[in-house]
Amino acid sequence: MNVSKLFLPGLMLALLMLSDAAVAQIYTYTDENGITVFTDRKPDENRYRVHNLGCYGTCRQGVDWDQTPLRHDAYSAEIQAASEIFGVEQALIRAIMHAESWFQPEAVSRSGAQGLMQLMPATQERFGVEDAFDPLDNITAGVAYLAWLQDEFDRDMTRVIAAYNAGENAVKRHGGVPPYSETREYLRRVNILYRRYRGSS
Repeated sequence: MNVSKLFLPGLMLALLMLSDAAVAQIYTYTDENGITVFTDRKPDENRYRVHNLGCYGTCRQGVDWDQTPLRHDAYSAEIQAASEIFGVEQALIRAIMHAESWFQPEAVSRSGAQGLMQLMPATQERFGVEDAFDPLDNITAGVAYLAWLQDEFDRDMTRVIAAYNAGENAVKRHGGVPPYSETREYLRRVNILYRRYRGSS
């Protein structure tokens, strides 16, 4: 199955429905016409990238978030630079990244969020992302979004974290954390990781 990038969301859904596993893989490469191709079969091309689809931090079940190993060294330079530029605490960046992608730069969620900070296409466009799977590009945009949320919600971290998951409009519409089970569980997980990263830095 080969498709152009215009059909990526449909491909992801199809692969996840056909797979018995929680995670599937797709391959991407650029063809002779300069078109990015997504396929579930390993290409003959020499240059291609593998993207993992499925369940990462946000949907893993049975994880003890108080005990899961922390990742202090992963992407240290990128996280430190983004933290200093945008004024977002490194512990929060790591907590979000841990909960979102488990520090896997090629992660793609069922909803189409991509990369380390699991950026949706609209967020990528909003913050000028050129390659969502490039760690520096992804982290920079994700942290820029967190900084914007901090300003928007007067550094109320409960609303900031909830908005990163559900969107700022949902938080505004509900006057706080939306009544979504996914968002409430996400908030719980990120707060545990945030506390742990702060305490061990």
